[in-house]
Amino acid sequence: MAWIGTIPDDEWEGALGDLFGEVVDRTSGRVDEIMAIHSLNPRGMSAHSGLYQSAMAGTKTLRKVERELIALVVSLENECHY
Repeated sequence: MAWIGTIPDDEWEGALGDLFGEVVDRTSGRVDEIMAIHSLNPRGMSAHSGLYQSAMAGTKTLRKVERELIALVVSLENECHY
């Protein structure tokens, strides 16, 4: 796996700090690595977060539980712990 430098989430300030509440995992109080890689580019993080929220909130034809199950199956197939 590639190493990507990030700004630790307890050091976020300015535009990045403004995004913390949007991307923090409320259970752990930490930011997942997939979002943390955007810490050097707050606009990219905001776009990624918006896309994720849209996909998970998204359609009239799938319930939230169904979207979560699809995400789980895709993650398992990709051998991703998320």
